[in-house]
Amino acid sequence: MNPSFEQNLERYADLIIKVGLNLQKNQELLISAPIRAYKFVRLVTEKAYEEGALNVLTDFYDEELKKIRLEKSPEEGLKAFPHWKAKGYIEMAENNVALLNLVAPNPALLKDIDPKKASILNKASAEAMQDFSAYIGGGKISWLIAAFPTGEWARTVFSELSQDEAIDKLWENIFYTTRTDKENTVSLWESHISELNKNANHLNERNYKKLHYKGPGTDLTIEFHPQTKWISAQFVNDQGTPFVPNLPTEEVFTIPEKYGVNGTVSSTKPLNYSGTLIKDFSLTFKNGKVVEFSAEEGYETLKNLLETDEGSSYLGEVALVPHHSPISNTNIIFNNTLFDENASCHIALGRALPVCVKDGKTMTTEQLREIGFNESMIHVDFMIGSDQLDIDGEKEDGTIEPIFKSGDWVKN
Repeated sequence: MNPSFEQNLERYADLIIKVGLNLQKNQELLISAPIRAYKFVRLVTEKAYEEGALNVLTDFYDEELKKIRLEKSPEEGLKAFPHWKAKGYIEMAENNVALLNLVAPNPALLKDIDPKKASILNKASAEAMQDFSAYIGGGKISWLIAAFPTGEWARTVFSELSQDEAIDKLWENIFYTTRTDKENTVSLWESHISELNKNANHLNERNYKKLHYKGPGTDLTIEFHPQTKWISAQFVNDQGTPFVPNLPTEEVFTIPEKYGVNGTVSSTKPLNYSGTLIKDFSLTFKNGKVVEFSAEEGYETLKNLLETDEGSSYLGEVALVPHHSPISNTNIIFNNTLFDENASCHIALGRALPVCVKDGKTMTTEQLREIGFNESMIHVDFMIGSDQLDIDGEKEDGTIEPIFKSGDWVKN
């Protein structure tokens, strides 16, 4: 490893602890990570203790074991989930644990696996972890998704390179998009979050009741309840500590009114869903629900995703991301939602986020339902933005204002 790589890696670990999780003194940290990332996990663990962590716990996993299980296990076995694990995660969340989810995907891992079997396994996990997911979706604890490159992932992005070259290239782009290739990483992130907050505040001031999306294959209207709000990807947990749950991030977002989505939308980037790629797909909504859909690749996986539960065929998030941003400017399709969603406007099927509702953390389930809050075991982002996407906002009095033109913010 060259010295500059090691310096960037150190800054990346620092960013995770100091900005992403904003780990506090005497707080516990739980790291969920693939086995192959063990060396980086050791570095992050060192940084956590240097920042004053009380204890660092690790939950290692191996994607290949998941593939073997899907190949060999009977269907009934796929429905089993270790409930002691779900209870343990809840116990840690009750004690204000910070969660780092380090993702190191193989986008083609499950390409030859029966989508039905994968759906059974995903549903069992989602059901068992549903109570813990409420801590995440509600921003009750600090949590973060960050990436660690693998050879399999890197080769899907840079297929013309050898595996080692592809990994190096992917690291280079991770450092660039997370600003960890710069010495003043933390201050750069403070400025970046401030700018995102300005965009969210502007949308809240305009108080649009609808957004109209127009682009190739897309003619979509999304309505909002007056009690929802736009925020940036800087949350504040129940202890009042700010954190940034995605690194990198370029979005501002809110939640739609569950039954107020109508029209057709087309994807602009592939979606990697649990090891299977869904490509070139389109969804048609009527009164909020997906009533028609198509996909050039991954149709059965998309079908199973939409059939996960009642809420999985409704939207739970609307996010605005300019076409010209560090991630988009790489001109790379990362085959990884963490990066691709931050290169493009996107929407999400499934669970809505209480943090996007005024006083949402203190509202009952019934109160949330009354404002069109979607409930689901899943939350899956997919990308719909491009340099050909226009978005207009409609105010309560019917006034139409341009928000995005040719994929970028319209500055007033």
